[in-house]
Amino acid sequence: MMDKPLDPSSPLYEHAAHGLRRRDLDPDPIKQFINWFTAAAEAGIRDVNAMSLATASPDGKPSVRIVLLKGFDQDGFVFFTNYASEKGRQLDANPNAALGFYWIELDRQIRINGKVERTSREKSERYFHLRPLGSQLGAWASRQSEVIDARRVLDAQLAEMTERYGDGPIPLPPQWGGYRLKPATIEFWQGRLNRLHDRFRYTRRADSSWCIDRLSP
Repeated sequence: MMDKPLDPSSPLYEHAAHGLRRRDLDPDPIKQFINWFTAAAEAGIRDVNAMSLATASPDGKPSVRIVLLKGFDQDGFVFFTNYASEKGRQLDANPNAALGFYWIELDRQIRINGKVERTSREKSERYFHLRPLGSQLGAWASRQSEVIDARRVLDAQLAEMTERYGDGPIPLPPQWGGYRLKPATIEFWQGRLNRLHDRFRYTRRADSSWCIDRLSP
């Protein structure tokens, strides 16, 4: 136990001195993302695909949580969830969303903003059946974001689904599937000394090409 509470206002970490220059950047932000994602994976960062997902209700009330990136390409960044969850309901009503990655071991952050759309049912089904059996059963058992009286309710629902489907095959739940965020902007942030960080933002033009701007930290 600490003798006194930690003061969150006290700076505990000074970012490394290495920086990011425009000439280091790939003209294509997806290729630049691949470069940084690969470096983070090779550095052994745990849950390298974990990302913050920010959504908002139709009246502008924000929510944020961690989800897992499950695919990306020129069309966008893909994750899977329960469509009836809070984030699913918000995304259906307001498709504007943001993603955030932070890899402290590399002093790097990536911010992505854009609009979200559902993936095809076929894509959702392919990924669903790659999941562990327990995760597939859990997708049926959990009514995500709904209030429950106790853990035993969830355990009972899982037991019911296990009895119903046994060892499979387990069908894709109608309320479960993927979303793809198509980026409008992607920002790459590299930590620097004295909080004078390097920030470069890619903005998608009308012709789908990208403009690169350096931002003040």
